Amino acid sequence: MNWYLQDIERLEAKEVIKNKKKKIVFYGSSSFTRWESLEKTLTDFNAVNLGFGGSTLAACTWFYKRVVPRQKPDAIIIYAGDNDLGDGRNPEEVVIFYYQLINQIRQSLGNIPVCFLSIKPSPARFNLKGSIEFANKCIMENIQLSADHLHYIDVYSKMLDENGRVKGELYDGDGLHLSPKGYELWQTEIMNKCYQLFK
Repeated sequence: MNWYLQDIERLEAKEVIKNKKKKIVFYGSSSFTRWESLEKTLTDFNAVNLGFGGSTLAACTWFYKRVVPRQKPDAIIIYAGDNDLGDGRNPEEVVIFYYQLINQIRQSLGNIPVCFLSIKPSPARFNLKGSIEFANKCIMENIQLSADHLHYIDVYSKMLDENGRVKGELYDGDGLHLSPKGYELWQTEIMNKCYQLFK
């Protein structure tokens, strides 16, 4: 975990904003880190970007107490898991890390809304399609059975065409990170959920 320390120290030093707007923490991997307009785009909320590059769901669980509770969010949106699978972990491990992270959130912040953004179907990792779908399915089913303010945001299915292929225009040239069109799709889905949470 040492290779994340510089990013973690940056997040520990991040300003804690306090005003009347609902605060939503975005916690996860480089898909959030590279979303440079995130905090300026979601103007109806205080969006706090706590993404750190290359992070896994395991790393998010490991560093959670150092960076998230101090922000005192009203809700959390999590995106992580594809790097775990890309590193060779199996989907069951991803699900276990998700459970562990939720337990930490409940212990430190109580029953606030927590949204899991589904693991995306990247062209560069399409060989992991089965593992991604299984991890997403397990987490989604857990959320559906829970009455604990847990929510699932499905971007996976919306990033595939009618033939089940990844929509290439949603990705940068590396086939892994999102293009501006990809972030537009994510923003729409996330904002719809945020308005539902705080209507």
